[in-house]
Amino acid sequence: MGCVFCRILAGELPATVVAESERALAIMDINPVADGHVLVLTKAHAETLLDIAEPDLLDACHLARQVAVRIHRGLAPDGFHLLQNNGRAALQTVPHFHLHLIPRWQGDGKGFGWPLLPGDPVRIRDAAGRIRAAP
Repeated sequence: MGCVFCRILAGELPATVVAESERALAIMDINPVADGHVLVLTKAHAETLLDIAEPDLLDACHLARQVAVRIHRGLAPDGFHLLQNNGRAALQTVPHFHLHLIPRWQGDGKGFGWPLLPGDPVRIRDAAGRIRAAP
């Protein structure tokens, strides 16, 4: 078992648990972007959104919403990120499906974003067509 999240779920590694459901576990991130940064892991191993079983995905999303409400009530952030990365190109560092809930406060100095640049309408329509046509 090389997956760090599977090892946490098996009780081999410690974690600070925030909440749990039938198919998911919410734990504090040990490398938090901000105070209150929570990870929601699926109990079943699946690397990405493309691999996850739908019941696991739905349960993880339901638990993420419950935790987001608790973050909002308990820490009173100005907002939060709900983030999920798929693959190395998307900065996924642990190959086990998980959601990040990252509280944010105005002026917290944490960046996240990219410049908003107008897209090429032809490329946008082409990409949309290829997506719609895919099986």
